[in-house]
Amino acid sequence: MEPITLLYWAMLYLIGIFFTVVIPAAFNISLGLRDKYIQLLYKVFEFGYDRMKKNNNLNEAASGIIDHNPGTPGKSPAIPKNFSFRTLEKQFHLGDICEICKDGMEVIMEDEVTKRFSAAELPSWNLLTRTNVHYQFISLRLTIIWALGFFVRYFIFLPVRLSLVVLGFLIIFISMALAPHISNEATRKTISNWGTLLGFRILARGISAVVRFHNRENMAQGGGLCVANHTSPLDAILLACDRNYALIGQMQGGIMGMMQKALLKAQDHIFFERGEMKDRMLVVRRMREHVEDPNKNPILIFPEGTCINNTSVMMFKKGSFEVGGTIYPVAIKYDATFGNAFWNSMKEPMLTYLINMMTSWAIVCDVWYMPPTEILENENAIMFANRVKSDIAKKGGLVDLVWDGGLKRASVPTKLKEQEQKKYAKNIKTE
Repeated sequence: MEPITLLYWAMLYLIGIFFTVVIPAAFNISLGLRDKYIQLLYKVFEFGYDRMKKNNNLNEAASGIIDHNPGTPGKSPAIPKNFSFRTLEKQFHLGDICEICKDGMEVIMEDEVTKRFSAAELPSWNLLTRTNVHYQFISLRLTIIWALGFFVRYFIFLPVRLSLVVLGFLIIFISMALAPHISNEATRKTISNWGTLLGFRILARGISAVVRFHNRENMAQGGGLCVANHTSPLDAILLACDRNYALIGQMQGGIMGMMQKALLKAQDHIFFERGEMKDRMLVVRRMREHVEDPNKNPILIFPEGTCINNTSVMMFKKGSFEVGGTIYPVAIKYDATFGNAFWNSMKEPMLTYLINMMTSWAIVCDVWYMPPTEILENENAIMFANRVKSDIAKKGGLVDLVWDGGLKRASVPTKLKEQEQKKYAKNIKTE
């Protein structure tokens, strides 16, 4: 192909990107193409579901491998608390221990914490190979659809989405590089805020994100703390499509580190070195100084401290709730039908994760802005954090768990083991 022809097609592609992506992103409008695309995918998946149902290939174990129905036949009755040891000794049957053994085996096979750190399985295959239900031959038509989808996702979507991601990064880097050299404060702030909004909106389109924002009247205001459940690094990008936030976290390396350094040049983000993150009082002090200034962007923070698979909300660290000021809760719920947004950093490097996101069908999620709240007179930081966590879980339709998300990387603390041992001892104790 001649260079002139290549230049012609390149110019045509850039013009198309400009009018279908950049301009709509700049004015935060949608042309409706993504909604039509999602509706088409629903029809394709419905066809696949019907074919799998006809061939008995549905994943019956999608919700777990254990039946937790409390009415399971054969369940042994609980030991009455007023039994004496002598009475128990006379009436003991070997089958009495079966229920206790069953409970222990269930905890080992499928505890309620470990399964939150792996992708939640779907009842029906979504024509992606990145699920536990791997490709298997079901019908010729479904196989043709899968092959066609593979070609479209990797040879059409991936190049286009990759170019959008590069464009989004460039806009952020350029705007952050230009803003510090502008003397007028209002103009400098406008350029930096507009540049990051435009950049993040294009990044979101680069992963084919379809975000539905609800109750925008509750959106976080300056000098506040916006707290949300955490599933993916994409959480911050998707929320930043709607307004500017001050991000907080540890300085990273690679692409993430480059992004952090660019953002720090013109905006009031809070990034710590690895050693500083261990100083809890330093973190709280810098956050408190930030929220005391209503002219600064609200801090966006994920109190779980790690990514959970979007089926539950785990323990919120109390540090964010010791800062003071107004808390703006946000609930985020992804639709795993089109792609799994969960990132397991223990098993998957960032680059692999980003490629998986750009080759998924789409990233669809709902974001609910919840009414702002403050600590009550009879609450401490832990109680406040638990109340906000419970509200977020209820709004997003997620399971509210008391466990620390840090268990993904660390063993269970001795204190928690002792608490469970005391509960067990109390259950079997007799008079």
